[in-house]
Amino acid sequence: MSVVDDVIGALDDPTRRALLDHLARRGTATATQLCAQVAISRQGVVQHLEVLARADLVGSERHGRERRYRLRTEALVATARWLEDLARDWDRRLLAIKEVAESP
Repeated sequence: MSVVDDVIGALDDPTRRALLDHLARRGTATATQLCAQVAISRQGVVQHLEVLARADLVGSERHGRERRYRLRTEALVATARWLEDLARDWDRRLLAIKEVAESP
């Protein structure tokens, strides 16, 4: 699987998107803090964070007894570039179709 596939798969879930949004606003947070932002258990949050970590969308560091999660942007940037390239390619294709359709 590619980075883009991993990111798109991870972003498929609204809870994971909400967790990423919260981390983007807050910077870092523990699973317990994130649990307060979504309507699922701490264990559920941790499972979602594991999916996000496998897609390289979050990283974590241990601070004493706590594990703090943070947003990682590299995979998001790579996915955004892929989407931009895809959009440009479709724009070219649609323009070619338009030119053929409008030609005499």
